[in-house]
Amino acid sequence: QVQLVESGGGLVQAGGPLRLSCEASGPIFSNYYLGWFRQAPGKGREFVGDIRWSGGSTDYADSVKGRFTISRDSAKNTVYLQMNNLKPEDTAVYFCAAGRLSLRYMTVDYWGQGTQVTVSS
Repeated sequence: QVQLVESGGGLVQAGGPLRLSCEASGPIFSNYYLGWFRQAPGKGREFVGDIRWSGGSTDYADSVKGRFTISRDSAKNTVYLQMNNLKPEDTAVYFCAAGRLSLRYMTVDYWGQGTQVTVSS
């Protein structure tokens, strides 16, 4: 059983940066993907990006490409989401996720509890 705990959410002005962290406890196998989704009020949960635990290859949604970066620290079993040049439309609850397949197709085995990110204009 894998548990995911996010931290780092908050209120930020448009154009500013924010970094989210997700610490995983339990067995993270080398073929796992860890990543992030977000859900804005009244909208469905959408894929933000993921990273393959082994090798570190990344994949991003077009809406965040070039602004958001996902990285991992294997020693700490932690994945990060560095968000730069934030926009009001990035306001959402951000969820950490893990799965055995690419998360782009919502193939998630485990979810975190979510952390709120609010971007003011």
